[in-house]
Amino acid sequence: MDRAEFDVVRVAVEAPTHTGLGAPLDYLSEHSLSPGTLVRVPFGKREVTGIVWHGTRGEPAPGELKAVAEALTALPPLGQAWCELVAFAAGYYQRGVGELALAVLPPELRKLDDRQIANRIAKLHKANAAPPPSAAAGPDLPPLSPDQEAVLARLAEAEQASETPTVLLHGVTGSGKTEVYLRAAARALAAGKQVLVLVPEINLTPQLEARFAQRFAGRRIVAQHSALTPAQRLRHWLAAHLGLADLVLGTRLAVFASMPRLGLIVVDEEHDPSYKQQEGARYSARDLAVYRGKLEHACVLLGSATPSLESWQRANEGRYLRLALPQRIGGGALPAVRLVDMNAMPKAKGPGGVLSPPLIAALQERIARGEQSLVFLNRRGYAPVLHCGECGWKSSCPHCSAWRVFHKLDRSLRCHHCGFSERVPRACPECGNLDISPIGRGTERLEEQLAELLRSETAPPVRIARIDADSTRTKGSLESQLGAVHAGDVDVLVGTQMVTKGHDFRRVTLVAAVNPDASLFSSDFRAPERLFALLLQAGGRAGRDAAQAARSELWVQTWHPRHALYAALKRHDFEAFASSQLEERAGAGLPPYSSLALLRADARTPEAAREFLQAAAELAATLPGADTVMLYPPVPPAVARVADVERMQMLIESPSRAALQRFLAIWLPAIHGLRRDRAAAATQRVLRWAVDVDPLAI
Repeated sequence: MDRAEFDVVRVAVEAPTHTGLGAPLDYLSEHSLSPGTLVRVPFGKREVTGIVWHGTRGEPAPGELKAVAEALTALPPLGQAWCELVAFAAGYYQRGVGELALAVLPPELRKLDDRQIANRIAKLHKANAAPPPSAAAGPDLPPLSPDQEAVLARLAEAEQASETPTVLLHGVTGSGKTEVYLRAAARALAAGKQVLVLVPEINLTPQLEARFAQRFAGRRIVAQHSALTPAQRLRHWLAAHLGLADLVLGTRLAVFASMPRLGLIVVDEEHDPSYKQQEGARYSARDLAVYRGKLEHACVLLGSATPSLESWQRANEGRYLRLALPQRIGGGALPAVRLVDMNAMPKAKGPGGVLSPPLIAALQERIARGEQSLVFLNRRGYAPVLHCGECGWKSSCPHCSAWRVFHKLDRSLRCHHCGFSERVPRACPECGNLDISPIGRGTERLEEQLAELLRSETAPPVRIARIDADSTRTKGSLESQLGAVHAGDVDVLVGTQMVTKGHDFRRVTLVAAVNPDASLFSSDFRAPERLFALLLQAGGRAGRDAAQAARSELWVQTWHPRHALYAALKRHDFEAFASSQLEERAGAGLPPYSSLALLRADARTPEAAREFLQAAAELAATLPGADTVMLYPPVPPAVARVADVERMQMLIESPSRAALQRFLAIWLPAIHGLRRDRAAAATQRVLRWAVDVDPLAI
């Protein structure tokens, strides 16, 4: 091989994290390849897919370099802005460039050669040759409220001034944030731009997709989320990458959608923790959306009734433009908040002890009027644990430090952490007692108890539906159940937080939170923020029809009715709540006034995981920048053992985000060497370790 005839290109490949090969690798190429081109290259004993990286062409390096096996030139190269987004995310979240870049591309791309990709693209162009069906006339646009008009006018001003701002749209539930998204999207599309809309949950995507499809009947809209088949995901990705799709709607992974004409990014319910990836590269799609907007000079619209405190503080500092929708559409009132003091309720046994008598009466009143109610409990299953009163046995998981949940429908005990499941024993496994009983309650049991409590001999049976992860496992089940609710075929809807956000239930006038107190005293400093957001969002499902808004209510059963969080909730005063929480965090030096990272280690024994983290801490003390961070002692997480693997974590804190990043960039490569050194000793071996930058749960 005459190496003088070859170019040296750097290729990002998906190397295992433990190898420490995070940077692109050098290869020889017979042809000049543009950055962003997909290629097939030899890697070890395999041939893998890689991406030619920017700034990679150079002189042949000394030593024997392998040659690129195939260039997938049928696919237009990935854009420079896309590569910059991936490079930033990989650096900030401390992952390999190739690992992240390949992980966010459709898996089907790795299976296809250049000819097969060309065929897929040709089919896509053929399918898109005929214009999509369009409405004979433009859609009837709903009238805008004065608040909506003011928000859209300010957005237009910012765009004309070439600010391409990040906008925090703080709108109460039912204030018409979606209509603002639609109008802003229409403006971007009219300018020849593409629009990216992110939602936190898959179950919200079809609903929003239908709204956008109805409004933009002549435009091509594609979805990107994990519920798609591999073929659908590839087809939708190609449509966006080739510029054929005008709008992309999806969950957090869609923030990496390749869109050459991106002009607007919408992040709906921007506060939602679902935007944070919890495995692999633990990125925040919301934060990356903001960074991508700056890269591509696209407006970023963050919408929420309960913004994250990080976004709220950035708006306070003037880094985000804050716009408000303080009134509901049609002038409807926000639901009145009623706190039920459970200390004053009679201590009834049986199903009557679940819901207070006043709440039962309120539910019956709604049923009699033909209105709907929503009762939510953030725990699925029938009961959190089965218990033997004779010997004290409980249904613990043999593989996790957690209880197996009793599911009555299929008579199983199921661990929600590792998935281990068994049939419910006929008697106590330890003492043989036949009288084993459930403790606590989940949505399954709540549904059963509500049916008993609301039964009437003079009225038809109450129609109760349950929506949670168990009742919506089969394809189409969620859509059919939501359809029944919207059609008025349900009197009481029971569910987890799945039903508390994003849904537009026009007939619901009563929302009840059964047992929300646990978060008030959590060790996680973000727990109050999440609880306030959950309750305010849940209450927002009530009274969305302006004609019924005056009698809509949010009932909260609590043992701590005088807690400051509930006082702010009664007033629907997010600003006061945010101000008090930010004041507490400033005093404690917590985010957004500091930056955090978590180093996690998994091992067969807790001692091995703890020793590894302690060794990493000792190593950290010897490195430059150690004085800019604080390392806390290793501790187990709330669920320390999952699937027979022991877990430990160590918190790293710094008042400076930049200082933390500089330190992690030095420390983490050294930890790779530390792990290799300790791998020989079986007692000290860790199975895996990872860092989580800006963790949401501590």
